[in-house]
Amino acid sequence: MTSQQNKSTLIDIGSGPDNGIDLAAGALALAAFDRPRVAIDHYTEHLRDLTGAACALVQPSDSTAQSRARILQRIIAEENQYEGDRLTYDNLQNANFMHVIDRRRGLPIALGILYIHIGRKMGWNMNGLAFPGHFLIQLDDHGERVIMDPFNSGQLLNAGDLRDLIKTMAGNDRELTPADYARVSDREILLRLQNNIKFRHMQMRDADAALCTIDTMLLFAPNVKLLWWESGMLNADLGNIQAATNALNEYLAREDDKSQKIRATALIQKLRTQLN
Repeated sequence: MTSQQNKSTLIDIGSGPDNGIDLAAGALALAAFDRPRVAIDHYTEHLRDLTGAACALVQPSDSTAQSRARILQRIIAEENQYEGDRLTYDNLQNANFMHVIDRRRGLPIALGILYIHIGRKMGWNMNGLAFPGHFLIQLDDHGERVIMDPFNSGQLLNAGDLRDLIKTMAGNDRELTPADYARVSDREILLRLQNNIKFRHMQMRDADAALCTIDTMLLFAPNVKLLWWESGMLNADLGNIQAATNALNEYLAREDDKSQKIRATALIQKLRTQLN
């Protein structure tokens, strides 16, 4: 697949609904921007192999959410040894879906996309959850629900596990709320994947790389106003005044808050003085 085809994949996602997205295809297209000389075919074939292996395991009795979750655990974590990267968690490769497949290591969000993809290919109802700081997934079957931790070999989590995890992530005073295990859209999952990369670049003070990441995010999420704001700010910092002005105008077109519109308008006017 060429660079233009990868770009087209993301633009198609950007013009479609928030759900029903082929997450693996989107994640591979995003990964290919960092590895433009690497063919995607090898990775799509691996995903087909994983799905085929899961299909071969299914028995007529495997009609519960727990039994289906166990199949995903066996194929992904046990037989193919996918697991969370604890030793080099902040490694950028952990958020690149190609590298995750190569290394069998990754962040919770990248591994979660793998679980969701295989489960959906099996015809199962799989979704990501809004759990803060540690991406979790949910498998539903006729009213039965299980929550899985893709970072920890697809471990099934009960309410006590979730309470312990939220305190680990957010402090002992933090209590579990329904918002923590609410479903997120497929578009939000891809945004969460790329936010990891953007954040790492910002930590390293690599504004150019962070801006490139934002540009790819805008391909599949053109209506996320925060991304236009960030694009405007980074372009301004880098001296790309016209690009900054264009991005802030896109932000203005999507912002409803009056005070924020005034702020953005003032910034645009200031930037325009630098063009004269």
